[in-house]
Amino acid sequence: MTNFVEVASELSFPEGPVALPDGSVVVVEMMKQCITRIMPDATKQVVAEIAGGPNGLAIGPDGALYLCNNGGSFSKRIHNGLTYPGPFDPDLYIGGRIQRVDLNTGEVTDLYTQCDGRKLRGPNDIVFDKHGGIWFTDHGIRHDRDFDLTGIYYAKTDGSMIREVIFPCQAPNGIGLSPDGQTLYWAETFNGRVYQANITGEGEVSGFNASNPRSCLCGLPGLQYLDSLAVDSAGNVCVATLVNGGITVISPSGEIIEHIATGDPMTTNICFGGTELRTAYITLSGLGKLVSMTWPRPGLKLNF
Repeated sequence: MTNFVEVASELSFPEGPVALPDGSVVVVEMMKQCITRIMPDATKQVVAEIAGGPNGLAIGPDGALYLCNNGGSFSKRIHNGLTYPGPFDPDLYIGGRIQRVDLNTGEVTDLYTQCDGRKLRGPNDIVFDKHGGIWFTDHGIRHDRDFDLTGIYYAKTDGSMIREVIFPCQAPNGIGLSPDGQTLYWAETFNGRVYQANITGEGEVSGFNASNPRSCLCGLPGLQYLDSLAVDSAGNVCVATLVNGGITVISPSGEIIEHIATGDPMTTNICFGGTELRTAYITLSGLGKLVSMTWPRPGLKLNF
């Protein structure tokens, strides 16, 4: 197994890692309902307390954090010493939303709670394009006998525009952009697939059809669920893989290059930071840890 460096432990289901220029890393603690900053000396600072279910994070063009809040879609479940997202509990749910969080003051502002009169259900992951627009997924909610069909959205950071770009999707999760910004990638959790669509403009795509094999970049064999993702500088999609815990690296042509095992079946997210973006920060949510490793290739520099 790869040698990992433990950056932080005793985190309550960490997700949404963001590596900052000063060497600190920001994560959400979904089950503790907060955003935590882990400093280079391993001390922790609470950036903000977040009602609901803080999930995916990204830095925006104004230097603020932008948050996918799933509204509290998951209860907390402990099994064999690992933390898992448990069944939906309506008493815990406040509704999905996209929020802006001031990194310095911790002020939290709701930007979007609905689109075209339909409430957001469980926003999950987020990425910024070069225009400063937000692409995000809505994972939806699973009930005992049914689940939401949701989609991929595009929005402006000033709260002035939100658009449902792709529908329907089944539990869309991680989302990312190709190095040239022309391809949108997203992972769907329970079918174990990464999909792709051509970006034709701000918040616009063409050519996507879930029934067209060319729209599916890759489907993982066996029982493997997919979570959040990041793209490296070579254009490979590095997707956090559940059950078969680790990071699966998929080439732009859809080939599985490698699987880096972590030992945690709830490996949920990855981001790049450090010198030349060669450090991968990975959230081991079941174990409650943030770990790092030297990545074989530089990560992709994000737009902000």
